[in-house]
Amino acid sequence: MLYLLALLLHRLPLAMGQYDICKSWVTTDDGPSWEFYACQPKAMRMKDYVTVRVDPAGITCGDPPERFCTHENPYLCSDECDASNPDLAHPPKLMFDSEDEGLATYWQSVTWRRYPEPLLANITLSWNKSIELTDDIVITFEYGRPTIMMLEKSLDNGRTWHPYQYYADDCMEAFSMPARRVRDLSTTSANRVLCTEEYSRWAGSKKEKTVRFEVRDRFAIFAGPDLKNMDNLYTRLESAKGLKDFFTVTDLRMRLLRPALGGTYVQRENLYKYFYAVSNIEVTGRCKCNLHANLCTFKEGSLQCECEHNTTGQDCGKCKKNFRSRSWRAGSYLPLPNGSPNACAAAGSAFGTFERPQRVTTAKTTTAKTTPTTTTTTTTTSAPLPASTTTQPGGCHASCTPLFAFFPPWLLWWGCCGFSVL
Repeated sequence: MLYLLALLLHRLPLAMGQYDICKSWVTTDDGPSWEFYACQPKAMRMKDYVTVRVDPAGITCGDPPERFCTHENPYLCSDECDASNPDLAHPPKLMFDSEDEGLATYWQSVTWRRYPEPLLANITLSWNKSIELTDDIVITFEYGRPTIMMLEKSLDNGRTWHPYQYYADDCMEAFSMPARRVRDLSTTSANRVLCTEEYSRWAGSKKEKTVRFEVRDRFAIFAGPDLKNMDNLYTRLESAKGLKDFFTVTDLRMRLLRPALGGTYVQRENLYKYFYAVSNIEVTGRCKCNLHANLCTFKEGSLQCECEHNTTGQDCGKCKKNFRSRSWRAGSYLPLPNGSPNACAAAGSAFGTFERPQRVTTAKTTTAKTTPTTTTTTTTTSAPLPASTTTQPGGCHASCTPLFAFFPPWLLWWGCCGFSVL
């Protein structure tokens, strides 16, 4: 019966999702021990943990107060931005707040009153942690999308920057690049940096508001239009050089180079209608833990992987002390479906340290998330914390709880709760 229970525990990772379990108890000829799997945290809204910086200094409107107008009513310039009045201020934190009852709140730049000097603004998002993008980056503009902008990425916390995507109403004129679409890329060019004209042409400020960096369309090159063939995507992430790093960032920077014009040229007699306004930035991803953790928490001002496989570090990027009998390696998605954990090993062990089961165990960690807090330039959230270890009534163990969803209670009570060895 103990052998049957070990077999059930062995199959549990397959029943609960791909790469979301790091280890489980198994029984071998040498007795019960841990079996390791490649694992990764769940995707989440990364804007809840971001720090935002807007530059150059003085680019945010309201100091001194100024009036502005819209392209729909270009000569009715009765709106005002005033940093000293909370009802009229538009600070950077409004790009990440919750908007009640559909009322848009937004960061806004100064107007283009110094034309023909370029109106330039940078919005930098920093996580102080490597993250892996899992869905589109979506930037929502009010009063018109920029006619020219760039998206840049950093892999070293902002020390160096690399182009991620160019946006323009005329790519050849703005960047000397032909316009291309992500859906036209192939398996050999899925990580190519391109220029798109899809999000920059004037279509009315109320009709078209969003600018995207299309992560899903790039995934679809390998996984199909509905992302149903994820096995193929995971295989290519391991085998295609540079593909995994392409979707990894520590920082993102939006360089706004020319605001919406509302037409084909700048009307110099009315410069109060030219400015940038961003109401929302959505970034969805997961902590990069090198496939050595399935949980990521916010502590000491940054995201931290809760490392397994005898690894340690913010990204689980090194072996624990006394577990360095071989060089550290990242986990691998291959072979499918559980991947290779590449666990760090203690001296004299081929696979890492295997622990004897204790009386009380936890099969899977859960998290509880607290409400995000913000300042005028940052948006953070408190850490999700692991749930405490518990036992079930009658001496049944917490590690058995997930199994009741898949197997008959009588079998689990006999195999899981009726033997003191577990």
